[in-house]
Amino acid sequence: MNVKNFLVSGIVGGFVDFLLGWLFYGILFKDQFPANENLNMLFIFLGCMTFGFLVSYIFNKWAGISNMISGIRAGAVLGLFLGFHNNFFMNAMQANPNYQNMGLDIAISIALSAIVGGTIAIVNGKLK
Repeated sequence: MNVKNFLVSGIVGGFVDFLLGWLFYGILFKDQFPANENLNMLFIFLGCMTFGFLVSYIFNKWAGISNMISGIRAGAVLGLFLGFHNNFFMNAMQANPNYQNMGLDIAISIALSAIVGGTIAIVNGKLK
């Protein structure tokens, strides 16, 4: 694995994830997902960076993904599974889960992850 590709594409992917999260959850769908006043932006940023490094690791170490279309496809699949995973666990203790918000969050997760995956793949392709 090329460590430089892993680090650079992971950082870029993390920033893209952070900005898209702000766009989707903070602007476009803020009525469906109201912000909690106790948000810790550092932890949100670190979570986004972790996701960027996860996708970068998978793309660089295991899959060798370095073109945009493959990155979008792989990112969308990761977003699908992570979206279901997160929503199932977040709603496990809810008496009446909001299925509409769950579906919307999964769709956002797919779109966000597809864009992050495409971005990481483009960066990987440029660094080769």
